[in-house]
Amino acid sequence: MSTDALNAGLLALRLALGIVFIAHGVKHFFNREKTIRWTASIGFKSPGVQWAFMTFAEIAIGVGLAIGLLTAFAAAGLVSMMFVAFWTVHRAAGFWVSARPDEGYEYVLVLVVAAFVLALIGPGEWSVDDGLDIATSLDEGVGALIAAGGFGAAFLQLATFYRPVAKDAAE
Repeated sequence: MSTDALNAGLLALRLALGIVFIAHGVKHFFNREKTIRWTASIGFKSPGVQWAFMTFAEIAIGVGLAIGLLTAFAAAGLVSMMFVAFWTVHRAAGFWVSARPDEGYEYVLVLVVAAFVLALIGPGEWSVDDGLDIATSLDEGVGALIAAGGFGAAFLQLATFYRPVAKDAAE
């Protein structure tokens, strides 16, 4: 494979992930009250804090991935957010995303795997990380470990803020 083909593929992957996350963050920004109500309804304490964290983290993660800035750390943020989404919303619906209205976890799984691949391979030469000469310091095993750290951040968020509503109490 040519270097240009690899760089183009990594750029396409970064842009796709980045655009998805930026779009979600912008959606949450413009739907603040709805997002706050939703986070409270699924069992999060401090839903206003969750709204702010979710909104601005998604935008920052998306920008970081799209331009290839601190890519492994942006991948860790993606892993963290998607594990929280998996645990709080998607796991009960099963695998298939088409299991409406709850949406299964296939989409979340694909995003997490793509983030790990990006952290492992690195952002490519067409990235800010490469321009800053830090891309090779944050890829391969180091990148995978940083991305895996996203699970730790997710566990911390869940332990601190998530108190699921019992099904009997919700009925």
